[in-house]
Amino acid sequence: MKIELKKITVKELTENYEDKGDAGVVGYGGKLDIRPPYQREFIYKGAQRDAVIDTIRKGFPLNVMYWAVRPDGTFEVMDGQQRTISICQYVNGDYSFNDRAFYNLESDEQQQILDYKLMIYQCEGEDSEKLDWFKTINIAGEKLTAQELRNAVYHGTWLADAKNWFSKPNCPAQAIGDMYLNGSPIRQEYLEKVIDWHSEGKIEKYMSEHQHQDSAKELWNYFEGVIDWVRTTFPVERKKEMKGLEWGDIHRKHGRRELDSDELEEKVEELMANEEIQRKRGIYEYVLDGDESHLKLRQFSDSQKRSKYEQQGGKCAICGEAFDYEEMEGDHIKPWSKEGKTEFSNLQMVSIECNRKKGAS
Repeated sequence: MKIELKKITVKELTENYEDKGDAGVVGYGGKLDIRPPYQREFIYKGAQRDAVIDTIRKGFPLNVMYWAVRPDGTFEVMDGQQRTISICQYVNGDYSFNDRAFYNLESDEQQQILDYKLMIYQCEGEDSEKLDWFKTINIAGEKLTAQELRNAVYHGTWLADAKNWFSKPNCPAQAIGDMYLNGSPIRQEYLEKVIDWHSEGKIEKYMSEHQHQDSAKELWNYFEGVIDWVRTTFPVERKKEMKGLEWGDIHRKHGRRELDSDELEEKVEELMANEEIQRKRGIYEYVLDGDESHLKLRQFSDSQKRSKYEQQGGKCAICGEAFDYEEMEGDHIKPWSKEGKTEFSNLQMVSIECNRKKGAS
């Protein structure tokens, strides 16, 4: 990977500066993506913004910024976006500093700002190298999410279309998926989660393979299919328990099965009322595969187990052998699956080995 330190004047930076709204922000003669379309619209607050201009006016050095060099010779800001936008907006006349806009300054004051040299590291290399470097320098200011880091490297026609589906306020994905997804579309968390589901965890490989495709409709169709399946299978909405589950993985495992939604809802309703279940969110997976580990069942307290251990004289209730307390576990005499309760009268202390054998039988 090639990294070079360049000195770029404010005049050069702000040449052909343009804020295109959702389409991003450009500068440096139109050759620099200051805020590419994939990123959030973060700008510095007043005090931070003023500090940038004050630093330039006084001729003090700003922190080094980082640009990625694209194959076509254009650039993209990797670190320093807010500082760059603050500079460009001031020179563009968008705000004032110390009650004076750029156009209110004397000509020599304007020239001093335009001649100010910014220190820019320019990085050129393979996508994987730039992604690794980007992760390393993403240490200050408004940190980018993992997906925003990927977007910085695998930008292109596919990503631009994917953002329309998954990455804007009130986007289609939010309209149908807010009930089921954690996070925020503008932080790229919706997009990240859906790619993760569809690619079975190979997000970067998926983005690389689709980078130059024109449309992300295939990913949208996949997501829409998952949500339709969830709504059909579990038609009663319980946002607290449903939001944030790995619905893509659940759909992959059970999406082709013939399921009775009425029967499933009856089970879900019954289990939601069961005080033994500490993790209600796990009920949806449990009714599909029967694995109790999803539920986090209530456990006997250490006080209860110690009392029962003494009551049993330190002997295992199954094999009758004596064990130290640390070598034994609390066990339900009547299993939870047969409506056994986690209460002292239903507790027996058994050796770890006997408990494992019992669980496997």
